[in-house]
Amino acid sequence: MNRRALLKSTLGASVITVAAAAGLLLPGRVLAAYPKEAFSAKDVSSAVSGALGAANPQQSDQIEIKAPDIAENGSVVPVTISTELSNVESISIFAESNGTPLVAVFNLSSADAFVSTRIKMGKTGNVVAVVKSGGKLYSNSKEVKVTIGGCGG
Repeated sequence: MNRRALLKSTLGASVITVAAAAGLLLPGRVLAAYPKEAFSAKDVSSAVSGALGAANPQQSDQIEIKAPDIAENGSVVPVTISTELSNVESISIFAESNGTPLVAVFNLSSADAFVSTRIKMGKTGNVVAVVKSGGKLYSNSKEVKVTIGGCGG
């Protein structure tokens, strides 16, 4: 080992040791909260309750879901959620027919209420969008037909 490599590795190890000793590398502080109840739920209402704390969102036509009517491949289904509701705190996406319905939760703060992503769907079913706005939950859904399964299909 040459001198330069030895100095680099020693300096790197020293920095990590000091950060760990100062309590800066604790996994609880680094990792995001994991909603275990939401990810272990087998139906949408249990997943909504686990992720957002309430199980009965109010139906709203102010939530727009753009997704294909027929998805050629369930492993890559483009989904866009937008809403005109005010004071939007979060947008959550659920795939009703998946073994684990919770797909994603996007926490928003002073941002446009717009999310665009790609999700996996195991088979044909509803894509449910739940928007938390002003402390209340609102939802809308759209059926997506999957021709080739994505989640193990």
